[in-house]
Amino acid sequence: MRLFENADYSFVSSRRIGYIISGTLLAVSILSLLVRGLALGIDFRGGFEFVVGNMGDVETVEVRSALTGPLGGQPEVKTFGDNSLLIRASVEGEANTTQVQNQILSTIQEQFPEANPQMEKTSVVGPRFAEDLRQGAIYAIFGALAVIFLYILVRFEWRYSVGAVAALVHDVTITLGLFSILAGVVPFSLQIDQGIIAAFLTIVGYSLNDTVVVFDRVREYVNLFKTENFPSIVNKSINATLSRTVVTSVTTLIVVTVLFIFGSEVLRGFSFALIFGVIIGTYSSIFVASPTIVELERRLEQPA
Repeated sequence: MRLFENADYSFVSSRRIGYIISGTLLAVSILSLLVRGLALGIDFRGGFEFVVGNMGDVETVEVRSALTGPLGGQPEVKTFGDNSLLIRASVEGEANTTQVQNQILSTIQEQFPEANPQMEKTSVVGPRFAEDLRQGAIYAIFGALAVIFLYILVRFEWRYSVGAVAALVHDVTITLGLFSILAGVVPFSLQIDQGIIAAFLTIVGYSLNDTVVVFDRVREYVNLFKTENFPSIVNKSINATLSRTVVTSVTTLIVVTVLFIFGSEVLRGFSFALIFGVIIGTYSSIFVASPTIVELERRLEQPA
């Protein structure tokens, strides 16, 4: 299927509109990250994870509200399977697993007599292990960006590396900002855990794939249209790949949206990150990565 036959939109000449949109989104995202921060899951701050079975039709919101007081903070409560709840909590002070487990079971039995809660699984993430995971996640993201920079450098040249990495940093920062702004507002968890880190790395891969397709066409057209200036070649390349970009993005969006709607509560944050990541990744390949190489080329052509 091919859309946008003979497309000739002026993306490059309209790039300043993209700068304004991206600059505004980045400013709001960074401000929210500085002021509100991120809601870290127990993977990155330590805590307890329980799976409680035989919960009947008890609502997760009611269980979360009932456990907030006894646990000294709002726990993360999700549906798990057909008749169970996944409860994650960080408890201040010295509390062992048995104490927290008994506190959860007694509170549920007292507040929801129609349920017959049974502890099916217990996991503990210690502070040292959580710190190691947090550092590992940061290394994974920056390591991926460094490898991508080198890969684009070898395959194309340094200007393309700068454009690709700028788009990826743009995508990850704005997605993190969205998680910071909406945490506690939307009716599902947006806590940063290992699953969300996997979603961010997936966004990086998706966005890079889109960008490389455009860069490949730019390299081809540079040799094909030697009399045209570089911005015109980049604009022609974006239009030539527009159909592929839109079709790929829409089909991917359909899949992750179905996962978001019909997937379990555990996958809701993961699929939400992918939905937004696909949209922002498609946008950045056109309005961030490509304009960046145009600006770098323009600066190189200016006399010293």
